[in-house]
Amino acid sequence: MTCTIRLGISPCPNDTFAFHGLLTRAVDWRGLDFDVQLLDIEELNAGLFRGDFDVGKVSFHAALSAADKVVVLPSGSALGFGVGPLLLAAAAGTTPRNQQQLTLLPGRHTTAALLFRLFHPDTTRVEQVVFSEIMPRLEAGTADFGVCIHEGRFTWKDRGLALVEDLGSRWEAATSAPLPLGGIVASRRLPVDVIATVQRVIRDSLELARGNPAAALPTMRAHAQELDDRVLEQHVELYVNEWTLDLGSVGRKALDELSRRAAAVGLAPGGRLEIFPG
Repeated sequence: MTCTIRLGISPCPNDTFAFHGLLTRAVDWRGLDFDVQLLDIEELNAGLFRGDFDVGKVSFHAALSAADKVVVLPSGSALGFGVGPLLLAAAAGTTPRNQQQLTLLPGRHTTAALLFRLFHPDTTRVEQVVFSEIMPRLEAGTADFGVCIHEGRFTWKDRGLALVEDLGSRWEAATSAPLPLGGIVASRRLPVDVIATVQRVIRDSLELARGNPAAALPTMRAHAQELDDRVLEQHVELYVNEWTLDLGSVGRKALDELSRRAAAVGLAPGGRLEIFPG
């Protein structure tokens, strides 16, 4: 009997690029059946906690809260240097200083929110919103700051917003490690051989897209917030790299560092992240 895998990924260009081969069945599903949902990252994080998915792309902050229930797959992660979320302001020359100011975050369990809490503890009021609402709210003047992720990293200047801080650069300066943003996790309830097969399909899909990036563009365009091809390509260039194909020793050390720092401030209730096969 075919095993159906409930798979959740985001519509972000790096995910639709990486999963193009799987989504279009251009790679062999190796006897599995994938039921795929594309959702905002915080919806994916919430689905992780509800048990909605067998395999899903989630923020590593969320994965830390469920580390006793999931393992991280070696392929499919977004981490690297120069990939961090940006703390933006509605007006130049301002920085978070007090509880009267409002900062918008793209979801309580996003790694972006974790970084803001690590580096700017208790400095402003925060509100959790869908990431696509953040820049419009700053433009409208209904918030003072916002932590920007995804395509907005490439478009904030065009919208007249101001950069307060690159939170990824601050992480790099503090740790000398690439920033782990999110990755593919699999439920520990799945048999080990099924997890191994899912991992192989995801790696096949990644290798296909990296071998012919142009072929993935239609899939990326179909789901992107920003339709300019160059922006989509920049997104992939930034977030898809050698550690996306395989976390390796550098990726493992980065996840250990994130686990340690999150635990130190009480934000890793599930324990240390484990990478399959352990």
